[in-house]
Amino acid sequence: MPEKTTTTDTRPLILASGSRYRRTLLERLGLPFEVAAPDIDETPAPGESPAATARRLAIAKARAVATARSDALVIGSDQVADCDGVALSKPGTHEAARAQLASLSGRRIVFHTAVALIDAASHRCQLSQVDVTSCFRRLDAATIDNYLLRERPYDCAGAVRSESLGIALFERIESGDPTALIGLPLIAVTSMLANEGVDVLGTAHAAPRASAAGNARPR
Repeated sequence: MPEKTTTTDTRPLILASGSRYRRTLLERLGLPFEVAAPDIDETPAPGESPAATARRLAIAKARAVATARSDALVIGSDQVADCDGVALSKPGTHEAARAQLASLSGRRIVFHTAVALIDAASHRCQLSQVDVTSCFRRLDAATIDNYLLRERPYDCAGAVRSESLGIALFERIESGDPTALIGLPLIAVTSMLANEGVDVLGTAHAAPRASAAGNARPR
């Protein structure tokens, strides 16, 4: 059971994710929160579009944690990289990442990032999807290998770790929320929390604190 913390709202805030990227992003809001990694099957459904997969899994992650915590506000999020309607996987190995980036050179992909906020007591669910259109530079083999050896982004969809050196892979990024590319759209999260009576800017909070989540999962 994650360590419980106290917020200015009476309901604990839980991030339903084992991702270190999402945890670090949520800490930016200065709210104490818990971390609980959901145990769900993240396999896309047959015929499901990448955007639909992201939305479904964001809700499923939040619900999986909310069922055990009827007192909480639970955030679930999922990101799927989409290249011409085909979902890009997390490569896992250097060879797979090299092949993936070589195929993406000079192309345009869309990162669909969905976020759900569930009030476990009322079962009310808010859902938002933020798309980030990213245009890759022309990447030669030496550039790809140098990037992979320096970043080792094998747990990231499309082998892109945009919060660090991966940003240099792109010549243009288009989005209404830059945090969506990293994995958790904080503008949408802030609006959802406000709808639940949690005003991120309206109240002073203690330093952000999150419970240990064990081995971090990729986004």
